[in-house]
Amino acid sequence: MKKDKTSLKSSFLLFLAAAIWGVAFVAQSVGMDYMGPCTFNGVRFLIGGTVLLPFIWYREKKNRKSDPSRQKSGDRKSMLTGGICCGLALCIASLLQQFGIQYTTVGKAGFITTLYIIIVPFLGIFLRKKIGAKVWIGAVIAVAGMYLLCMSESFSLSRGDALVLACAVVFSVHILVVDYFSPKMDSVKLSCMQFYTSGIICTVLAFLTETPSLDAVVAGAVPVLYAGVLSCGVAYTLQVVGQKNVEPTVAALLLSMESVVSVLAGWALLNQKLSIRELSGCVLVFAAVILVQLPDKMSAKGDKK
Repeated sequence: MKKDKTSLKSSFLLFLAAAIWGVAFVAQSVGMDYMGPCTFNGVRFLIGGTVLLPFIWYREKKNRKSDPSRQKSGDRKSMLTGGICCGLALCIASLLQQFGIQYTTVGKAGFITTLYIIIVPFLGIFLRKKIGAKVWIGAVIAVAGMYLLCMSESFSLSRGDALVLACAVVFSVHILVVDYFSPKMDSVKLSCMQFYTSGIICTVLAFLTETPSLDAVVAGAVPVLYAGVLSCGVAYTLQVVGQKNVEPTVAALLLSMESVVSVLAGWALLNQKLSIRELSGCVLVFAAVILVQLPDKMSAKGDKK
């Protein structure tokens, strides 16, 4: 029973992360009006890491009082390795998405990106992870929902589509990398480390390929702060914490809810109406998530014993 409550709490944290990312679509779109993709990602990831520093300092101070020998050199090495691995995956995926959106429609980008809900279980096979039929069915239903929700034109693989498809593959890798490292170390520290890794790489690329300026960052301060504080500092940390007690494939389905939330946010905040087709897509995605969260018959019988 306790395990079920923990799993439900973790699932809620992942859904909350997806909700923040869904609303962040507006911030990312507006932010690109002021700066290039490398500059935008560099600034927001550095802000995301910095936001977590006071919280980490407070926890470390509290832990030292209770156990002065708590932090070991081996732990620091593992933290550095995990942070760099997660940060590299996050950096590559985010940049591919930002560049891809410039060459394709938002509808296609949204649908193609959420293909990670199929790619994750596919990659899981090679990692010898057992994937139940229920999850596979849920993934297929979710993809069908995403198609109805996001696709409004004939599907063809353009340059932008290829970039976003590559983004979906790398995001799948990121989910699996987080799944590997998050149970082994402090979630907030891991999240902070991945932000700084990604932020530093994106900033270096910005100076090499773009013309970043402080004026542009100040002009786009509102979308950058939302993307940095909430989308990065809060949402990605919720992902790391939530994935500790949720299977990666289930986590992928929950995180894919960002597409649904972005459409709903556009309807609520920007007065954009939802068509019957789009509403049908939302229903299918919600149904897929609920299906995956339902307990197995065997588990239910075991709990009764």
